[in-house]
Amino acid sequence: MDFDFGQHRIAVNMPTRKALMDAMRDRFANGTGFALATINLDHMVKLRHDPVFAQAYAAQDLVVADGNPIAWLAAVAGERIEVLPGSDLVIPICELAASMNVAVALVGSTDAALSGAARALEAQVPGLRVTVTIAPGGRFDPYGAEATNILSALEASDAGLCFLALGAPRQEVFAARARDLVPRMGFASVGAGLDFLSGHQTRAPLLVRRLRLEWLWRALSSPLRLGPRYLRCIAILPSLYLDARRAKRGTP
Repeated sequence: MDFDFGQHRIAVNMPTRKALMDAMRDRFANGTGFALATINLDHMVKLRHDPVFAQAYAAQDLVVADGNPIAWLAAVAGERIEVLPGSDLVIPICELAASMNVAVALVGSTDAALSGAARALEAQVPGLRVTVTIAPGGRFDPYGAEATNILSALEASDAGLCFLALGAPRQEVFAARARDLVPRMGFASVGAGLDFLSGHQTRAPLLVRRLRLEWLWRALSSPLRLGPRYLRCIAILPSLYLDARRAKRGTP
């Protein structure tokens, strides 16, 4: 499934979990880095108005669908893709890393959240080594001096995989820069995934997620902060639907 954002075309090029894991396994085995992004409707809103974000997204090597609306749009266009939220991918990716003796770095959030996430990951994934945790201070600039220092620390580490919990668009912009400057390392943007693991944020109950209502649960839990975001997401759905219909017909 492809999405057009002006000069940049972004493809959900990992349609299934198996495809994603196979691609990451090959890259770990070859010592080839990557940038992984999980596209959702909030990202789609930002991509329409932020050319820097769109350029960074187009530079991602692996893109999966994070959210049922993306999978629905793909179905309208005649394609079938799995929903693979970043939060659900952290443990499976860590299991793959542990099986291949790839050490892990965590960047983003807070020191307390990263420490908790590291403990949770090592407890849940036998053999996993979390060797680096870095929580940026203040408002993170992916092109600033602090980002450069983080890249230097990652390059000097033994980690081969880095989870980024910096929020969109900062994490994807940083990943696009990092994949070029630390080409041996994989960078996976997972948003609140590390905070969920550490208990610093609470995820929707499993039943709510199975009913595909996690977005509503989150909106009701923080209406002032997330309500406007979801309204903007809903507002772009009609035009995305029409784009998907045109894609199925093969019309421009």
